[in-house]
Amino acid sequence: MDSLLVLTLLIVIFALAFDFINGFHDTANTIATSVSTRALRPRVAILLAASMNFVGALTFTGVAETIGKGIINPFTLNDGAVGSVIVLAALTSAIIWNLITWLFGIPSSSSHAIVGSLAGAGIAALGFNALNYAGFIGIIEALLISPVAALAIGFCIMKLFMMIFKNSGLSKTNRGFRIFQIFTAALQSFTHGTNDAQKAMGIITLALVAAHYHTSMEIPMWVRFASAVAMATGTSIGGWKIIKTVGTGIMKIRPVSGAAADLSSAGIIFGFTFLHLPVSSTHVISSSIMGVGSAERVKNVNWGMAINIVITWIITLPITALLAAIIYKTLAMFM
Repeated sequence: MDSLLVLTLLIVIFALAFDFINGFHDTANTIATSVSTRALRPRVAILLAASMNFVGALTFTGVAETIGKGIINPFTLNDGAVGSVIVLAALTSAIIWNLITWLFGIPSSSSHAIVGSLAGAGIAALGFNALNYAGFIGIIEALLISPVAALAIGFCIMKLFMMIFKNSGLSKTNRGFRIFQIFTAALQSFTHGTNDAQKAMGIITLALVAAHYHTSMEIPMWVRFASAVAMATGTSIGGWKIIKTVGTGIMKIRPVSGAAADLSSAGIIFGFTFLHLPVSSTHVISSSIMGVGSAERVKNVNWGMAINIVITWIITLPITALLAAIIYKTLAMFM
């Protein structure tokens, strides 16, 4: 079998594995609040998240196209083997980092992992000229702006809820918002699918273009469907360690605060999906919870846990870039 074809098949397998891991890694983010408030039983919440992730993944492709050409321009990769090894090294790096952070229950960013990995592998192969600077800077800006916006909007929505329901009884408010959280959990899972599942689609299409098996960044239907299935399957397994960190480690979540956090994060994720920009659902959801907690009382937020999460966000890009560069150099010795 042709070596380039073998590389491409490996990339498809690794990309779907990344999507699968992304699914069980990020399940916690989309359903943590509804599980922690007992609005949904864990198994029901996971099935809801899996089905809505699947629907969301099939609905949009703009983020996939941005990932596919915004970091490294696939049409400048004249040597198909080099381009394929770049993508394979990036996927391997991102998968390793996701598994490490999942093992320790750290809600890290799959988006940061794949962006850092692609940049690192591309630079190791072709130097800094490999980067599509305009697209890369735009992606980094989206990854930085989105959590700040989520924190601010979470704060505002919670303040609005506190004002509207200030005269309502606690038990009545909790009962109503637990029911409402079924909708917000579904909405948040849908928006997660519209953004996060797109990353594997973009990577596979990038590899197809680099290997000259595809002539444009239009995402093939089989790639969309396979990525949606991988994401939904991974989601159905769940990530209980991260559910505990997000659902209880940042602050004590009540139904009203859980609904506020879900609404703010879903709005941010979908807004950036509409702009064809990738965001980290981990960043956005965690920041929304911090914003909501701050609106109630600043001391309600476990800022020590929040700082640990932020540190993980910061170190993910350079670590995955370095890891991908090392993996690329290792693979290149055998090519």
